[in-house]
Amino acid sequence: MKNLKFDGKYKDLLLSGKKRATIRLGRKVNLKPGEEILIHSSGYVLGKAIVKRVETKKVLELTDEDAKLDGFKNKEELISALKEHYKRVTPDTPATIIEFEIVKILDTPILSADFPYEGNNPIEIAEKALKHLNSLSFEEIALLKLFLKEGSLRKAAYKLGGLDKRYKIREVLRKAYEKLKKEGLMESKL
Repeated sequence: MKNLKFDGKYKDLLLSGKKRATIRLGRKVNLKPGEEILIHSSGYVLGKAIVKRVETKKVLELTDEDAKLDGFKNKEELISALKEHYKRVTPDTPATIIEFEIVKILDTPILSADFPYEGNNPIEIAEKALKHLNSLSFEEIALLKLFLKEGSLRKAAYKLGGLDKRYKIREVLRKAYEKLKKEGLMESKL
């Protein structure tokens, strides 16, 4: 599932339904109407949404209605906010409007970092994997134990030689989660 991430200052507007669109500048958007997406803000997955419309126009063509969908009073307020997020905003800058409808708000927001595990906590995955999975390799067991000992991906990666080693632990956690799911020991929380 694809993701749409927002600055934390927009969280309340998203949850209240006052922000039903976002305008992104200068980049292609890989979203299409009808797609289901996850809405992130403040480092959390807040809920699921359906993309209703994706339209590109120039900044000068944006309207007050576009601004209102994005949670702003008018076009001027929207452009002011865009200038806070983007270095260069000109009248000819391409602006992509992504309109969406939130279809499910999570009762308890899930840390965005837990999203790859469908809302399950990585520490819980590691603990259950070590307890219940007999098919783990020596290296996988060692990585899961290191992760649990350190208490975070970041700290465990540093012990392995640097932040660029996080992928190794994430890979083992994803594999363990899929096995736990297959054996009926865990399920998606999304």
